[in-house]
Amino acid sequence: MNVVDRIAQLVKEPSVSSVRPEYDQPNERVAALLAGWLEDLGFAVRLDAVQTPHGRGKQNLVASLGRGEGGLVLAGHLDTVPYDPARWQTDPFTLTERDGALVGLGVADMKAFFALAVEAASAFRAGALARPLVIVGTCDEESGMDGAKALAARTDALGPSPRAVVIGEPTALRPVRAHKGVAMERLVLVGRSGHSSDPSLGINALEGMRTAMDAIAEVRARLARAWRDEAFRPPVPTINLGSIRGGDNPNRICAECELQFDVRLLPGMDDGAVRSEIRAAVEAALRGSGLAVSLERLHDAIPAFATPSTAALVQSVERLTGAPAEAVPFGTEAPFLAQLAPEVVVLGPGDIEVAHQPGERLPLARIEPTIRLLRQLVAEHCVP
Repeated sequence: MNVVDRIAQLVKEPSVSSVRPEYDQPNERVAALLAGWLEDLGFAVRLDAVQTPHGRGKQNLVASLGRGEGGLVLAGHLDTVPYDPARWQTDPFTLTERDGALVGLGVADMKAFFALAVEAASAFRAGALARPLVIVGTCDEESGMDGAKALAARTDALGPSPRAVVIGEPTALRPVRAHKGVAMERLVLVGRSGHSSDPSLGINALEGMRTAMDAIAEVRARLARAWRDEAFRPPVPTINLGSIRGGDNPNRICAECELQFDVRLLPGMDDGAVRSEIRAAVEAALRGSGLAVSLERLHDAIPAFATPSTAALVQSVERLTGAPAEAVPFGTEAPFLAQLAPEVVVLGPGDIEVAHQPGERLPLARIEPTIRLLRQLVAEHCVP
């Protein structure tokens, strides 16, 4: 079976994860497909059930070739985001070739990486490895990172003392050694409804949210003055006001209003301290308004992550790709896998610009360079 056929089979198996139960799906079939290929290559495969709040049938795959300490882990997630079929020009689950690229749901983020990792691994046999090659596929990265968290809870999850982890998220084959932390919050203000003809009859939560947003913006400005890292674009922490809902009719005073926002922090920043600062600023701004304030986390925060530029893995991928390791604003499973191995980089063939988009695509020109790069990494980290 050639590598494009493998990509097509992975894309064909639905494995959507979502915080909304009506969209959430198991990943057992795609995990079993990958497990079969790896067993045929001599890997010892373990499938671990993962309990998630979103749905059943969730598994992590951990496959090992060779024994011993150290070695290389090739990791990624087996799930995709939900999709809107009306916005796709092709069937999301049928791999299609268009304009020099493969098109399909999850092809860039990040099912194709597993097919390329299998192809790269096919060049090695267990007896030729001094240190193990481990391939890991997690569940629910797109809806809470439950799979990666389950791995991080077990010190032996990736085998004895793994040394280096490459996560195949879409980076256009440019190595990433750091990313921002991500937290998503829900702010709810509750007041009192009333007839709009007399504002004194109620307490307007929508008006209060305008004040609250101004307070959050002031916190954002303070953080940007206090923290800066030129490795990132943008080089400062950010707060995005992403969604607001409130009220039910123009002639009623709005009794409840909800704002959802995300916070992206630089390495070294304390997520809890920033959250407390936001809460304090909102409460101070609304003091005396009569509004009840509730700040809730939409999901557990993804910590910021950084592997030192001097790490052997970072220097290795820089040399092999010819590109300096970068820092990015989006989150990955890296901070959780970094609890199990001292050196982690993010490096994959897809483009983040097309991830989560209708018509998600992977350039055909990236396939062979990725296989070659992965084989070079295995040779450096696992072969005597």
